[in-house]
Amino acid sequence: MSTLDVTRAELALVVLYLNKAEARDKICRAIQYGSKFLSNGEPGTAQNVDKSTSLARKVFRLFKFVNDLHGLISPPAQGTPLPLVLLGKCKNALLSTFLFLDQIVWLSRTGIYKNKERAELIGRISLFCWMGSSIFSTLVELGELGRLSSARKKLEKDLKNKNKYEDEKYQVKVRQSNERSLALIKAAMDIVVAIGLLQLAPKKVTPRVTGAFGFVTSLISCYQLLPSAPKSKAS
Repeated sequence: MSTLDVTRAELALVVLYLNKAEARDKICRAIQYGSKFLSNGEPGTAQNVDKSTSLARKVFRLFKFVNDLHGLISPPAQGTPLPLVLLGKCKNALLSTFLFLDQIVWLSRTGIYKNKERAELIGRISLFCWMGSSIFSTLVELGELGRLSSARKKLEKDLKNKNKYEDEKYQVKVRQSNERSLALIKAAMDIVVAIGLLQLAPKKVTPRVTGAFGFVTSLISCYQLLPSAPKSKAS
């Protein structure tokens, strides 16, 4: 491939990535929490960026609660243990509730919904739902990692006299484990972000800590949404 062809292919991947509403939302999230880290809760330009980006993100999430509502009523993957199914459904229910209530918060901030006190209460309830969904997500990832670990050990026994790293099934399990580990880190860090936003431990989880954790989880989300490069055909 020529340099121009490579550049075109790379730009096509960038366009594909930026065309995703979810990707734009996570980029804005990185800006939001990066600004929160810089401002540390103090008035100024960084705090203004934090607030304006937070409001803009709510537009990206309009009707997004339908996604997790669909996940809630969809049948689980075959072979998934009942405890993991229940944990996953709890995560879907809480995340869907958070996204639905967050729309009311957006209506309040735009001036459409006039009851500010009730909107603040709804906003706080929505954050508790998000924290709960992050906790359940952490438990799900731990459970899935345990299943993958057992599957890898079984494969290692079957491939005792072979190079396990050349086995396609083993490579898939390793890749899935890496993806689950990253998702686990993100979910666990999001619990800290929720604690910071709810000010449950204001002395330990300051706006700067909240911003730092939120920025890292935003970068993880951006990475998770990266499109895979197309495989080049053998000449």
